[in-house]
Amino acid sequence: MIRFDNLSKRYSGGFEALSNVNLHMEAGELAFLTGHSGAGKSTLLKILMLLERPTSGTLLINGKNLNRLPNFKIPSYRRQLGVVFQDHQLLSDRNVFDNVALPLQVSGHPRKEIGRRVRAALDGVGLLQKERQSPLTLSGGEQQRVGIARAVVHKPRILLADEPTGNLDPALSTEIMALFRRFQDVGVTVLVATHDIDLVNRMNGRIIRLEQGMVADDGENRGPAY
Repeated sequence: MIRFDNLSKRYSGGFEALSNVNLHMEAGELAFLTGHSGAGKSTLLKILMLLERPTSGTLLINGKNLNRLPNFKIPSYRRQLGVVFQDHQLLSDRNVFDNVALPLQVSGHPRKEIGRRVRAALDGVGLLQKERQSPLTLSGGEQQRVGIARAVVHKPRILLADEPTGNLDPALSTEIMALFRRFQDVGVTVLVATHDIDLVNRMNGRIIRLEQGMVADDGENRGPAY
Protein backbone atom coordinates (compact mmCIF):
# COMPACT_ATOMS: atom_id res chain seq x y z
CA MET A 1 0.00 0.00 0.00
CA ILE A 2 2.59 2.57 1.17
CA ARG A 3 6.26 2.00 0.42
CA PHE A 4 9.30 4.22 0.89
CA ASP A 5 12.37 2.90 -0.93
CA ASN A 6 15.68 4.55 0.08
CA LEU A 7 13.86 7.85 0.27
CA SER A 8 15.72 11.01 1.33
CA LYS A 9 14.73 14.65 1.63
CA ARG A 10 17.43 17.32 1.67
CA TYR A 11 16.61 21.02 1.93
CA SER A 12 18.60 23.94 0.60
CA GLY A 13 21.51 24.58 2.92
CA GLY A 14 22.24 20.87 3.21
CA PHE A 15 19.86 19.87 6.03
CA GLU A 16 18.73 16.28 5.47
CA ALA A 17 15.29 15.80 7.06
CA LEU A 18 14.98 12.18 5.90
CA SER A 19 17.83 9.84 5.05
CA ASN A 20 17.46 6.55 3.16
CA VAL A 21 14.06 5.71 4.64
CA ASN A 22 12.81 2.20 3.86
CA LEU A 23 9.29 1.58 5.09
CA HIS A 24 6.28 -0.50 4.09
CA MET A 25 2.68 -0.42 5.33
CA GLU A 26 0.06 -2.90 4.21
CA ALA A 27 -3.44 -1.81 3.25
CA GLY A 28 -5.63 -1.57 6.34
CA GLU A 29 -2.68 -1.31 8.73
CA LEU A 30 -2.48 1.11 11.67
CA ALA A 31 0.96 2.43 12.65
CA PHE A 32 2.28 5.14 14.94
CA LEU A 33 5.14 7.35 13.82
CA THR A 34 7.25 8.51 16.77
CA GLY A 35 10.52 10.33 17.36
CA HIS A 36 11.91 13.48 18.93
CA SER A 37 11.06 16.92 17.59
CA GLY A 38 12.90 17.34 14.30
CA ALA A 39 13.26 13.59 13.72
CA GLY A 40 11.45 13.84 10.38
CA LYS A 41 7.86 12.87 11.21
CA SER A 42 6.22 15.92 9.67
CA THR A 43 8.46 15.78 6.60
CA LEU A 44 7.48 12.17 6.02
CA LEU A 45 3.78 13.09 6.20
CA LYS A 46 4.30 16.07 3.88
CA ILE A 47 5.90 13.78 1.31
CA LEU A 48 2.92 11.42 1.56
CA MET A 49 0.63 14.41 0.95
CA LEU A 50 2.90 15.56 -1.90
CA LEU A 51 3.40 18.89 -0.18
CA GLU A 52 7.08 18.02 -0.54
CA ARG A 53 8.92 15.93 -3.10
CA PRO A 54 11.78 13.60 -2.12
CA THR A 55 15.33 14.51 -3.11
CA SER A 56 16.08 10.88 -3.90
CA GLY A 57 14.48 7.49 -3.53
CA THR A 58 10.94 6.41 -4.32
CA LEU A 59 7.47 6.72 -2.83
CA LEU A 60 5.06 4.04 -4.01
CA ILE A 61 1.32 4.00 -3.30
CA ASN A 62 -0.39 0.79 -4.44
CA GLY A 63 2.64 0.11 -6.59
CA LYS A 64 2.42 3.48 -8.35
CA ASN A 65 5.57 5.62 -8.34
CA LEU A 66 4.48 9.05 -7.11
CA ASN A 67 7.83 10.56 -8.11
CA ARG A 68 6.49 10.45 -11.65
CA LEU A 69 3.11 11.97 -10.81
CA PRO A 70 2.77 15.33 -12.61
CA ASN A 71 1.68 18.32 -10.55
CA PHE A 72 -1.70 18.61 -12.28
CA LYS A 73 -2.63 15.12 -11.00
CA ILE A 74 -1.80 15.87 -7.37
CA PRO A 75 -5.36 17.03 -6.46
CA SER A 76 -6.75 13.74 -7.77
CA TYR A 77 -4.20 11.78 -5.73
CA ARG A 78 -5.02 13.71 -2.56
CA ARG A 79 -8.66 12.69 -2.81
CA GLN A 80 -7.64 9.25 -1.56
CA LEU A 81 -6.08 10.84 1.55
CA GLY A 82 -7.67 12.06 4.76
CA VAL A 83 -5.58 14.36 6.97
CA VAL A 84 -6.09 15.24 10.64
CA PHE A 85 -4.15 18.15 12.16
CA GLN A 86 -3.29 19.02 15.76
CA ASP A 87 -4.98 22.43 15.58
CA HIS A 88 -8.15 21.18 13.81
CA GLN A 89 -8.05 23.98 11.19
CA LEU A 90 -11.83 24.38 11.36
CA LEU A 91 -13.53 27.41 9.82
CA SER A 92 -15.14 29.49 12.56
CA ASP A 93 -17.58 31.15 10.15
CA ARG A 94 -19.16 27.79 9.23
CA ASN A 95 -21.08 25.38 11.40
CA VAL A 96 -20.00 21.80 12.09
CA PHE A 97 -21.98 20.37 9.16
CA ASP A 98 -20.48 22.82 6.66
CA ASN A 99 -16.94 22.24 7.94
CA VAL A 100 -17.27 18.50 7.39
CA ALA A 101 -18.98 19.00 4.02
CA LEU A 102 -16.18 21.16 2.60
CA PRO A 103 -14.13 18.37 0.90
CA LEU A 104 -17.27 17.05 -0.79
CA GLN A 105 -18.33 20.50 -1.94
CA VAL A 106 -14.90 21.11 -3.45
CA SER A 107 -15.14 17.78 -5.29
CA GLY A 108 -18.58 18.67 -6.69
CA HIS A 109 -20.66 15.97 -4.99
CA PRO A 110 -24.47 16.30 -5.26
CA ARG A 111 -26.14 18.04 -2.32
CA LYS A 112 -28.17 14.98 -1.34
CA GLU A 113 -25.07 12.80 -1.22
CA ILE A 114 -23.20 15.44 0.77
CA GLY A 115 -25.92 15.43 3.41
CA ARG A 116 -25.88 11.65 3.70
CA ARG A 117 -22.09 11.39 3.91
CA VAL A 118 -21.65 14.27 6.35
CA ARG A 119 -24.24 12.89 8.76
CA ALA A 120 -22.71 9.42 8.54
CA ALA A 121 -19.26 10.85 9.32
CA LEU A 122 -20.56 12.92 12.25
CA ASP A 123 -22.45 9.91 13.59
CA GLY A 124 -19.24 7.91 13.40
CA VAL A 125 -17.46 10.37 15.71
CA GLY A 126 -20.46 10.86 18.01
CA LEU A 127 -21.35 14.43 17.01
CA LEU A 128 -24.45 14.07 14.85
CA GLN A 129 -26.51 16.07 17.33
CA LYS A 130 -24.15 19.05 17.03
CA GLU A 131 -24.13 19.48 13.26
CA ARG A 132 -25.62 23.00 13.40
CA GLN A 133 -23.35 24.33 16.13
CA SER A 134 -20.40 26.63 15.62
CA PRO A 135 -17.00 24.97 16.16
CA LEU A 136 -16.28 27.76 18.66
CA THR A 137 -18.91 26.31 21.02
CA LEU A 138 -17.27 22.87 21.12
CA SER A 139 -14.65 21.49 23.46
CA GLY A 140 -11.15 20.73 22.20
CA GLY A 141 -11.92 17.04 21.96
CA GLU A 142 -15.12 17.69 20.04
CA GLN A 143 -13.31 20.00 17.63
CA GLN A 144 -10.79 17.27 16.96
CA ARG A 145 -13.65 14.84 16.27
CA VAL A 146 -15.05 17.29 13.73
CA GLY A 147 -11.62 17.40 12.11
CA ILE A 148 -11.59 13.60 11.92
CA ALA A 149 -15.10 13.53 10.43
CA ARG A 150 -13.99 16.03 7.77
CA ALA A 151 -10.91 13.88 7.03
CA VAL A 152 -12.94 10.70 6.45
CA VAL A 153 -16.15 12.07 4.90
CA HIS A 154 -14.90 11.33 1.37
CA LYS A 155 -13.99 7.76 2.36
CA PRO A 156 -10.19 7.96 1.94
CA ARG A 157 -8.04 4.88 1.55
CA ILE A 158 -5.27 6.45 3.66
CA LEU A 159 -5.72 8.49 6.85
CA LEU A 160 -2.80 10.61 8.09
CA ALA A 161 -2.75 12.35 11.46
CA ASP A 162 -0.11 14.82 12.63
CA GLU A 163 -0.03 15.07 16.45
CA PRO A 164 -3.83 14.67 16.69
CA THR A 165 -3.85 14.46 20.50
CA GLY A 166 -1.24 17.15 21.18
CA ASN A 167 -3.75 19.55 22.77
CA LEU A 168 -5.93 16.98 24.54
CA ASP A 169 -5.94 15.45 28.01
CA PRO A 170 -5.16 11.73 28.42
CA ALA A 171 -8.80 10.56 28.50
CA LEU A 172 -9.71 12.44 25.32
CA SER A 173 -6.50 11.31 23.65
CA THR A 174 -7.46 7.69 24.27
CA GLU A 175 -10.90 8.30 22.73
CA ILE A 176 -9.36 9.86 19.62
CA MET A 177 -6.93 6.99 19.17
CA ALA A 178 -9.83 4.54 19.53
CA LEU A 179 -11.51 6.29 16.58
CA PHE A 180 -8.43 5.70 14.44
CA ARG A 181 -8.59 2.01 15.37
CA ARG A 182 -12.22 1.91 14.21
CA PHE A 183 -11.27 3.31 10.81
CA GLN A 184 -8.54 0.69 10.52
CA ASP A 185 -11.15 -1.96 11.25
CA VAL A 186 -13.03 -0.98 8.08
CA GLY A 187 -9.91 -1.19 5.91
CA VAL A 188 -8.44 2.32 6.05
CA THR A 189 -4.64 2.53 6.22
CA VAL A 190 -3.85 4.82 9.19
CA LEU A 191 -0.54 6.52 10.02
CA VAL A 192 -0.45 8.66 13.18
CA ALA A 193 2.53 10.88 14.02
CA THR A 194 2.68 11.55 17.75
CA HIS A 195 4.92 12.45 20.70
CA ASP A 196 2.56 10.68 23.15
CA ILE A 197 4.69 7.59 23.78
CA ASP A 198 2.72 6.36 26.81
CA LEU A 199 -0.52 6.41 24.83
CA VAL A 200 1.06 4.70 21.82
CA ASN A 201 2.46 1.91 23.98
CA ARG A 202 -1.02 1.31 25.41
CA MET A 203 -2.51 1.02 21.91
CA ASN A 204 -0.54 -2.18 21.18
CA GLY A 205 0.05 -1.28 17.55
CA ARG A 206 3.00 -1.00 15.22
CA ILE A 207 5.44 1.72 16.26
CA ILE A 208 7.78 3.27 13.68
CA ARG A 209 10.49 5.35 15.35
CA LEU A 210 12.48 7.98 13.48
CA GLU A 211 15.81 9.28 14.73
CA GLN A 212 17.65 12.11 12.93
CA GLY A 213 15.71 11.43 9.76
CA MET A 214 16.35 7.68 9.73
CA VAL A 215 14.20 4.71 10.70
CA ALA A 216 15.60 3.56 14.03
CA ASP A 217 12.86 0.94 14.52
CA ASP A 218 10.28 -0.11 11.94
CA GLY A 219 7.97 -1.72 14.48
CA GLU A 220 8.42 -5.31 13.43
CA ASN A 221 9.39 -6.39 16.94
CA ARG A 222 6.32 -4.61 18.40
CA GLY A 223 8.35 -3.52 21.39
CA PRO A 224 7.61 -0.34 23.36
CA ALA A 225 8.57 3.06 22.05
CA TYR A 226 10.86 5.25 24.09
